[in-house]
Amino acid sequence: MIKQFIPNEYIPSVFDLNLEELNDRQIKGIITDLDNTLVEWDRPEATPELLDWMYFVKRQGFQVTIVSNNNKERVSSFSEPTGIQFIHSAKKPMGHAFRKACKRMGLKKNEVVVIGDQVLTDVFGGNRAGFYTVLVVPVGQGDGFFTKINRKVERRVLHRLKDKGLIQWEE
Repeated sequence: MIKQFIPNEYIPSVFDLNLEELNDRQIKGIITDLDNTLVEWDRPEATPELLDWMYFVKRQGFQVTIVSNNNKERVSSFSEPTGIQFIHSAKKPMGHAFRKACKRMGLKKNEVVVIGDQVLTDVFGGNRAGFYTVLVVPVGQGDGFFTKINRKVERRVLHRLKDKGLIQWEE
């Protein structure tokens, strides 16, 4: 059970995602979290750097869907100007939203990667649903109320995984 909390990859940010390697692995879709994965949790719009990255990812032939636990207003106001599909109120780590995003993109699980900044929602949910998962360092230092609670539990989980020798990176 504890291995469900281990991502397949750990990278500093979405900008470090190796698109060539994903392409070689026949990955065609990216499911990404929004808050503290793409931008700070309280930033209303994409940064110019993120917009460039999203455009580049699309040009490389990848489909992208944002899957967020945040509300419709937050996720749609961020996503619509970027032209990126989204699912709000996802109830991660439940797997329904991940499967729904995959279906919307017309892809199979083995053709999609899940990216996020939280072990308890993004990684655990993606792993349970059968996806390849990538954990990124949170973009910002701040978090919403519920995420602050998750981070406390997450630190304990990561510490335990590290003690068992199941992860090698620094938190």
